[in-house]
Amino acid sequence: MGAVEDYNFVFKVVLVGESGVGKTNLLSRFTRNEFNHDSRTTIGVEFSTRTVLLGTAAVKAQIWDTAGLERYRAITSAYYRGAVGALVVFDITKHQTYEAVERWLKELYDHAEATIVVMLVGNKTDLAQAREVPAEEAKMFADSKGLLFAETSALDSTNVEQAFETVLKEIFSKVQKRKQRSSQDATVSLSGESPGSAAPAQPERRPCCVAL
Repeated sequence: MGAVEDYNFVFKVVLVGESGVGKTNLLSRFTRNEFNHDSRTTIGVEFSTRTVLLGTAAVKAQIWDTAGLERYRAITSAYYRGAVGALVVFDITKHQTYEAVERWLKELYDHAEATIVVMLVGNKTDLAQAREVPAEEAKMFADSKGLLFAETSALDSTNVEQAFETVLKEIFSKVQKRKQRSSQDATVSLSGESPGSAAPAQPERRPCCVAL
């Protein structure tokens, strides 16, 4: 075993979308800077991690891939459990993958926390000459649903880094706000001296909640 990597938070981010839109290559491009031209469907749940620095905080991004199960409508609620971010991916050259976004959003919100940070991602901009989904249309849809939006190319790396980092920064911002609120709440309750208020509940033992 090597040295334990230092990080302040772990953020679980899930990738969802139709089969073949490039989820696995977005994952490998961001976490390992790799692209695999072999387009066989991913088998078995896969996740990869990468630690990024947001300000002075080290955030370990744990990126999960649906592993081809989307073809069989077999993604379980466990896949979404604990996710604080999601990238809903479509292929800009296949309009039907964009039409499926609405269904993926419903599945996501049915299983994930309501506070999850969601980005709509139009992938494969390297195939712009075959584009079927106008960027403006997708951006307007994302705005109407309160989603972040980006277009990417896992093949030539365009915007992949920025897309993931935008999601991570948004999650981090929410976490910081929640910490500020909870510390204010603690001050109020402690000053009230109500029974039991001085002994905060034991936090869940999860690395995401540990600040170094």
